[in-house]
Amino acid sequence: MLTAESAGDRTALEVWLNQLADRIIAGEALDRETAQQLTEIEGTENILLLCAAADRVRQECCGNVVDLCSIVNVKSGSCSENCGFCSQSAHHPGEDSPIYGLKSPEEILAQAKSAELAGAKRFCLVSQGRGPKYSSPKSQEFEQVLETVRRIIAETSIKPCCALGEVTPEQAQELAEAGVTRYNHNLEASENFFPEIVSTHSWRDRVQTVKNLKSAGIQACTGGILGMGESWGDRVDLAFALRELEVESIPLNLLNPREGTPLGDRDRLDPYEALKAIAIFRLILPTRILRYAGGREAVMGELQALGLKSGLNAMLIGHYLTTMGQPPEKDKEMLESLGLEGGEARVN
Repeated sequence: MLTAESAGDRTALEVWLNQLADRIIAGEALDRETAQQLTEIEGTENILLLCAAADRVRQECCGNVVDLCSIVNVKSGSCSENCGFCSQSAHHPGEDSPIYGLKSPEEILAQAKSAELAGAKRFCLVSQGRGPKYSSPKSQEFEQVLETVRRIIAETSIKPCCALGEVTPEQAQELAEAGVTRYNHNLEASENFFPEIVSTHSWRDRVQTVKNLKSAGIQACTGGILGMGESWGDRVDLAFALRELEVESIPLNLLNPREGTPLGDRDRLDPYEALKAIAIFRLILPTRILRYAGGREAVMGELQALGLKSGLNAMLIGHYLTTMGQPPEKDKEMLESLGLEGGEARVN
C-alpha cells in the first residue's frame, strides 16, 4: 500500500489520502501507524491535500452544520492548580488576569441570554479550581451553579453546559438531574506530556472525571491544547485517548501564550501546523464534534476559515476566559462564505 513516506509526488499523495478518506467514510478506524505517517506530511501544498481529505470526511460523517457554543468565566483567578498555560493560576498569575468570586445567577443568566442572541446553541459555565470534588462541605457554590443551570433552562432556549473541574459520581448525577447534558473537562495533552505542564493533579484524575460524567449520562466535551511543546506523537496519543474514552465533543485550543505563565515565552503555533493537526484529529475521530476553541484568532489570523475546511465542525463564539474573541457577526460571515450553517451539530 502507498504510504505517506513513499508518496514522492503530489499526485501520488493525493491518491493515497483520498483512498484513506474513502475507507474512513466507509467505517474503517484509522490505526496508530497510519496516523503517525500522516504527521510526516510536510509542505504547504501537501498539508492542504491532507486538509481536503479531512474536510471530505467531515462532510460525509458530520454534514455542514457548525456547532456554535459560548462560554463564560463564572469564577476567575487565584486557582490552586499550576497548569503552565493558564494565567488564572495562583502559582503564576498572568498580567491583567481578572480575579473575582462566583458571579450571581442574575449576571450569568444575562450573559446566557446575550449568547443566545448571538447565535450560540450552548452556553458553558466555567469556573477555576480543581473542582467541586474538593470543595469545603460548607461551600454552597456547587448548589448555586445547579440553581443557575435550572434558571437558564427555564428562562432561555440555550443549553447550559458546565466546566467546573473534577466531580464525584454523585455530583455528576446532580448535574444531570439539574439539566446539564454536556460537561467540558479537557485532558489538555497526552498522558506522557501532561506532567510537563501540570503537577498539582494527574492526567488520570481528569480521565476519571470524564468517566464519572459519562456514567451519569452527560456528554463529554474533552479535548486539549496544541502548541505547548508537545511532539506529534503526543498529539496522536491524545487523539487516540479521546477515541478510547468515546467523548462526544472535542475542543482543540491553540496556545495563545499568556505573559507571566511558564508557557508565556513560547512561539505561537504555525498556522499550517495547526491545520495539519486538525486534519489528523478529524481522520482519527471522523464522527465526533471537533471544535475550534481558544486561540484561533491569534494563531490562525487570516487563515481562520481554512480550519473549517480541514475537518472542524464546531467553534466557540464570543469571548474566551481571559482573552477576547472576535465579534459573532464576523464568525457568521465566515460561515456563510464557506457555505456552512451555524447551529447545533448532531452527536454521532
